[in-house]
Order: sequence, then C-alpha cells, then structure tokens
Amino acid sequence: MQIAIDGPSGAGKSTIAQAAAKQLGWAYIDTGALYRAIGLAVMRSGADTKQAEKVATCLPHIELDVQYNAQGEQQVYIAGENVSEAIRTPEASLAASDVGKVPAVRDFLLQLQRDLAAARPSILDGRDIGTVVLPNAPVKIYLTATAEQRALRRHRQLAEKGIDEPFEKVLAEVNARDHQDSNRAIAPLRQADDAILLDTTHQTLDESINAVVEIIRGAL
Repeated sequence: MQIAIDGPSGAGKSTIAQAAAKQLGWAYIDTGALYRAIGLAVMRSGADTKQAEKVATCLPHIELDVQYNAQGEQQVYIAGENVSEAIRTPEASLAASDVGKVPAVRDFLLQLQRDLAAARPSILDGRDIGTVVLPNAPVKIYLTATAEQRALRRHRQLAEKGIDEPFEKVLAEVNARDHQDSNRAIAPLRQADDAILLDTTHQTLDESINAVVEIIRGAL
C-alpha cells in the first residue's frame, strides 16, 4: 500500500506525513529530502546547482543512502555522513529546487523512490509523487496552505533552531520556491487529477494529521 502526498514547500508535508505514517504503523519516505541531499552534495562540490551539466557530472560521485533509526525516522546520508539536519537550511531548499529541474537527477532518484515504497506499506511526500513517481497510488493527497502561512511556519522552525531570518526574506524564499517548482519543465508541481485537496491554512498540526489519517482510512 502506497500513499502519495504532494504540495508546495512549507505545507507541512513531511511532518504530517510522518505522523500519519506512525499512526498507521507504516513507513514514511521523505522524497524531498533526497533532492535536498543531492542539492547539498552539489553545493559542497562547488558546482553551480543551476547548471544542469555540472549537476549531472556530480551524480556518479554522490553516495546517497537512506536508513531508519530506532524511532523509525528516516535518516539521509551522503558518503556516510548523516545530513538530515544539514539539508533543512534555506540554501539547501533552493538548491533542491534547482537540481529537481535536472532530468538526470530525477532519473537518478526515481527508481530509488519506487524501491523504497515497494519494500513496505508507505506514505511518500514530495512534489511529483502522485503525478510521476507513483501515478497508480490508490490514495493521493495534495496538501497546501497560503504562502504567508507556510512562511510563518518556516520562520518559527528556523527560530527554534537558532537561525535568525527576517520574515520577509523567508516569505520571499517560499514564493521563489513555489515559482520554480510550478514552472520547471520536468515534473512541475501540480495537483494530480485524482488527488484530494487538503488546505491546512486554518488547521492546527494535529487537525491536519487527523485529516490525512481520516482520508487514508476512508479510502481504504
């Protein structure tokens, strides 16, 4: 059983999908983290994440691995280093959007995502899960919220980590990410025709989690 959750950056997909998977006793696969890891690796190599040829050249040298800790939480590794925190910076987010437009990167990660999903009952979240990665998933959810609300949530997350960013800058980054993801030539962000729309702008985190679980249980 595979559940596809898509939506824009900052919609809470990762947190909500992970909590829903825990309630259902399933695995949670954060596919966006894989793109962030590629973006981080490319940045660290010194290559320009906006140059597709440079990005593609880096791929054979990226040792990407996914593991799960004792709590069942996904951990992403590059060359043996746990980068699960390092990939959550604004810079890594924008780099992920850059490399996500590179066909070679999408090809590099497509089968890995499908293999992870096929191994166990799973909830996957990203931007093209229901449209590209798992087009036949029995349940698809498009999770969203206003740009202002998503920026506010991101601003709070950064503050909790000790990262002081002006709200206006965070909002600008959210809008920039939305534009990039929705207008890229390869697998642009969009709601699948058969996906259920869930707007969490006015929902608490618990309400959003429960709404996703109810959708899944109702569909099954």
